[in-house]
Amino acid sequence: LTALNAIYRVIPNYGIAIILLTILVRILFWPLTHKSTESMKKMQELQPLIAELRKKHKDSPRKLQEETMALYKQHKVNPVSGCLPMLIQIPVFIALFVVLRSAIELRFADFLWGKDLSEPERLLADVLPIPLNILPIFMAATQAWQQSMTPAADAAQQKMLLFFMPVMMLVMFYTMPSALVLYWSANTVIMIAQQLIQKKRAALKKMQK
Repeated sequence: LTALNAIYRVIPNYGIAIILLTILVRILFWPLTHKSTESMKKMQELQPLIAELRKKHKDSPRKLQEETMALYKQHKVNPVSGCLPMLIQIPVFIALFVVLRSAIELRFADFLWGKDLSEPERLLADVLPIPLNILPIFMAATQAWQQSMTPAADAAQQKMLLFFMPVMMLVMFYTMPSALVLYWSANTVIMIAQQLIQKKRAALKKMQK
């Protein structure tokens, strides 16, 4: 909240202040995000080898586990390294969630078409049976895009997440304060940008080789 208000004093619009605060948080966590993404890529690359081991040792779970761990060690892959960086970020995201959901400063603060960042947008409330909230729909769409770009160890799991997560987030966030949805939308867009940068760098490295 202190950081948000400090940004607001420079740029007196809480919507822009939330976006800038989100960018600041993503910059701070860039090394962890990069490490997590690279670890998931390595895990994805090993999936064909792991599938072969499952066929080979389908009747011996213990041998399969030993061979799988040996494969991870050989390729210098830690199966939990993709999750740990994300777990470290959770307290910060919870803090932002609490602040943006309850900060009195956001009451009647307008941004774009929204008149109050402490409330849902509720557009066309007098016309539609369910008021229209554009930001949660945008957030779900960007989340689906970001999910499709994220490396997954299991293709079937990725397909399930691609459908389930955005729908779940849309339902959860549809009636949340606009400030919170704006933060999560900005956060997802920045994550997409980060992944595009990483893909471009990886492609350049391959070309140089």
